[in-house]
Amino acid sequence: MNTSPLWSSLGIVSPLYARTNGIAAKPITGVSIDTRTLAPGDLFFAIKGDNSNGHDYVAAAFERGASAAVVDEAHASALFKAGPLYIVHDTLAAMQSLGLASRSRSNASIVAVTGSVGKTSTKDALALVLSAQGPTHASVASYNNHWGVPLTLSRMPKDTRFGVLEIGMNHAGEITPLVEMVRPHVAIITTIAPVHLEHFESVDDIADAKAEIFSGLEPDGAVILNLDIKQYARLRKAAEDAGFTRIYTFGSRKGADARFEDAVTIAEGTRVQARILGRRYTYTVGAPGRHMAMNSLAVLLAVEALGGNLDQAAADLSRFTPPMGRGERSFLRSPAGDFTLVDESYNANPASMRAALNLLRETQVGGRRIAVLGDMLELGSQAADLHADLAGAIVDADVDLVFAAGPLMKHLYDALPEAMRGAWAPTSAEIEVALIKAIGAYDIVMVKGSNGSRMGPVVAKIKSKFALRDADQTAEG
Repeated sequence: MNTSPLWSSLGIVSPLYARTNGIAAKPITGVSIDTRTLAPGDLFFAIKGDNSNGHDYVAAAFERGASAAVVDEAHASALFKAGPLYIVHDTLAAMQSLGLASRSRSNASIVAVTGSVGKTSTKDALALVLSAQGPTHASVASYNNHWGVPLTLSRMPKDTRFGVLEIGMNHAGEITPLVEMVRPHVAIITTIAPVHLEHFESVDDIADAKAEIFSGLEPDGAVILNLDIKQYARLRKAAEDAGFTRIYTFGSRKGADARFEDAVTIAEGTRVQARILGRRYTYTVGAPGRHMAMNSLAVLLAVEALGGNLDQAAADLSRFTPPMGRGERSFLRSPAGDFTLVDESYNANPASMRAALNLLRETQVGGRRIAVLGDMLELGSQAADLHADLAGAIVDADVDLVFAAGPLMKHLYDALPEAMRGAWAPTSAEIEVALIKAIGAYDIVMVKGSNGSRMGPVVAKIKSKFALRDADQTAEG
């Protein structure tokens, strides 16, 4: 919990464009939109969402120690007795205004990360290595949308040296207003993949939407692009058309500024060999997988672009662990024997699904490889084909048994060889019994699917059913 003042109670009035009902007696040391995670000293924004209204929780915010609350005119009179209020026309717009004020007062070097896959892990790895080189502020979890970006900015301490923000989108035009708030000095696009296809006609259109990140890049800013992807030339042209010449590349192709040479999965994660800006590096990323190794190259290029210590950053990558639901490994004990659970349940799309399957193939196991897969969502009219097309990747990954959940995964399940079919059901909850019964000694069980397919509860069910092999043997990565 931060105990240093983030905003003064009077100095915050102007950026909020607010009138006041009482003045916060306690320093504002943080910003929150959720009473469940609110810390004493936070400024609470009563944001109206699709399923709830933050004004209903203002009293709870003060009970938890909020310094003050930002409420709209329509609810203000009913909340006068709750505590100190900043009264505005629109609470989300006020938070965006505060985020802009925070960015304007900051001298931090800012990196913005976007891409179809790998945004959050790249952002987290970059924040980790930069934090060893100066005060660093980064997005929490995947706070990358119209409320997550201004919330992250409004929380940024004035003395921040490095800022790392994730920027996401589901539709064209969404990145532009976000990057205009962030005004980064470095922009990373991790990759382009068929994600959110229900809102786009083609993958090239997705690339164009991601290229909106260049619209807010600071003059003489640096661009970091994946040289291996089909849309590289399209993205480079967009960057050049926007006036940027400092363009760094990463990938396995000849000519990449950070060129991948080799990666080996080890107990500590992934041992990477690469040539970065003419120098050969061997370092460890504390998470398994070639995709993690590849994104680490973008991280190191960003450190270089910011003028940081590249050698130190490469060494510090060994301390990286992936976010929850993105590769956490639990070593569990069943009546039949020990097995490994890999939690990839946070989200899924065709590219991340193939990356996870590649990692499963690279993992040495004494038992079977079991893939537990939920629907990949927002793929539009191509959804059925994109699911069925994964059958080849599953066979190539030497998967022994597949449990599938959801109507879209039925297309994949039907495309699999009969010997690989464990069970299919319309919902994730309906495969749990058959899955738990099937797990045997030394198996490795990987669970993956989009958030909406609810594969997280499957992970929780397995963990609740089987004890940890040792109390300390849950490792992310």
